[in-house]
Amino acid sequence: MTIHERPAAVARIRGGRSTPGISGTIKFYQKRSGILVVASVNGLPQDSTTGIFALHIHEGTMCAGEGFSATGGHFNPNHTLHPSHAGDLPPLFGCSGKAYLAVLTNRFTIGDVLGRTVVIHRNPDDFHTQPAGNAGDKIACGIICPV
Repeated sequence: MTIHERPAAVARIRGGRSTPGISGTIKFYQKRSGILVVASVNGLPQDSTTGIFALHIHEGTMCAGEGFSATGGHFNPNHTLHPSHAGDLPPLFGCSGKAYLAVLTNRFTIGDVLGRTVVIHRNPDDFHTQPAGNAGDKIACGIICPV
């Protein structure tokens, strides 16, 4: 699988008040077998105890409010338990403040997520605590927009 073509959608990630140095992109490519999600992030906190950061698509449509509160909960149109929400993605593994991730998913379509938010959390997702994996504060956010 290659990603030489233009993505169908992109979210430009920006850090919050406590993490202004975070920036990056989350790109969404339509593939025959699903959606290829490619994340490239810089400026992740290096004081994290694990260096692992949860990554989720949230139901909200704005990166606003105290601690990105306007992003709401995880995108979960089928009302499943965590970590089976459509918006649950694998974590970002920080390396000297940078992270790269590529994952193929069939849990949503491009149309399902356009206008929604992508959120990076301070902690790793524990993959069992309900409703959202105990991932901690929302430290960065971007809105998924068509390209």
